[in-house]
Amino acid sequence: MNVNAAIAAVAALAGLCTGVIAMLAFRWSEREQAKPTRSSLHTDAVLPPGVDTVLSVLRSSAVVLDEADAVVKASSAAYALGLVRGGKLAVEPMLAMARDTRRDGEIRQIELDLPRRGTGRGGDALAVSARVAPLGSRLVLLLVEDLTEARRIEAVRRDFVANVSHELKTPVGALSLLSEAVMDASDDPEAVTRFAGRMQVEATRLTSLVQELIDLSRVQNDDPLEDAEPVRVDELVAEAIDRCRHQAGTKQITMATGGTADLHVWGNRGQLAAALGNLVENAVNYSPARTRVGIAARRIPATGGDLIEIAVTDQGIGISEKDRERIFERFYRVDPARSRQTGGTGLGLAIVKHVAASHGGEVTVWSAEGQGSTFTLRLPEAGAARDRDRSRSETRESSESYDTGDLDGEDQGLAVRDLHQ
Repeated sequence: MNVNAAIAAVAALAGLCTGVIAMLAFRWSEREQAKPTRSSLHTDAVLPPGVDTVLSVLRSSAVVLDEADAVVKASSAAYALGLVRGGKLAVEPMLAMARDTRRDGEIRQIELDLPRRGTGRGGDALAVSARVAPLGSRLVLLLVEDLTEARRIEAVRRDFVANVSHELKTPVGALSLLSEAVMDASDDPEAVTRFAGRMQVEATRLTSLVQELIDLSRVQNDDPLEDAEPVRVDELVAEAIDRCRHQAGTKQITMATGGTADLHVWGNRGQLAAALGNLVENAVNYSPARTRVGIAARRIPATGGDLIEIAVTDQGIGISEKDRERIFERFYRVDPARSRQTGGTGLGLAIVKHVAASHGGEVTVWSAEGQGSTFTLRLPEAGAARDRDRSRSETRESSESYDTGDLDGEDQGLAVRDLHQ
């Protein structure tokens, strides 16, 4: 009898332990399920109805914090920017701003520079704008906009305005001083003639600068394919040579042409002529006397249709590697003193770059110091480009760029044969 009682007592004790363990396991499971996760932090339980859907379509990075500063909801963009780590908001200024908003209910905004995720370098900083607002009675909503690209564009705009102001100020100031000199030397015919000649030079430089600013604005804002037509490459080359014939003759520079004849590109004739003319003019201006400048064209196969490649080669001093990275920037000059001597504005290659891009092509440069340079303009051939343009027009997608295919930027085979010999 005593044995049976003991067995019953042991069974009861085991059942009690099993029940306690089961209850603890159930509570632990509930606690684990309530923990925040990267994709959705117990969102359905605490977020007001519809907020989760709204946050999922916002372009801004979104983070929702509860009264304990724990992350209730965070978008994937917030994780990508490094705002949330381990279920916590990792940016202390934003966290402090969220606490202030939770306390008084006021909407706050701040702009910060944050290091990119995985780097600590200042040059890799992200410019962001953070806005905090109360969400219900217990939650706080943080919206973060990435301003990095907007800041970069604004910096480019400021630099452009500053450069334009400087470039315009130089010839205008020179004209003012020369006009005063002419007035002071009114009784000296030789001085008047000399100063008047210099005034003509500065006036020509000013006119060229204004015209190139107009051309740059036009190629950036206009759609060249609205007035597109088949354009003979031979005619573009002949026009570019005629444009530079006087300068080349003065320096005894030989203009050589070669390559495949009877090629056509599709685009705006005026813009294409200006682009190729700028390349040839640069080659002549930066070439020593009694050298050669070559222009050659050929057809190359590419995905989506053949391309026409036009190369302009000179025997100048060449371009250093650090300068090659910047020569297509507006107003950038490899040799500022030489550019002013030749009347260069620093806009010619920027215009070439925009024309090439707007026509679905590209411009590249090969250069070696002491050996010369080759600028290569690649454009879609007329037939395939025309068909693509018409197809896009019919489907109202004319703004899409052409597929230029995979090109080898080091292929400079268009140089005139034996040019450097």
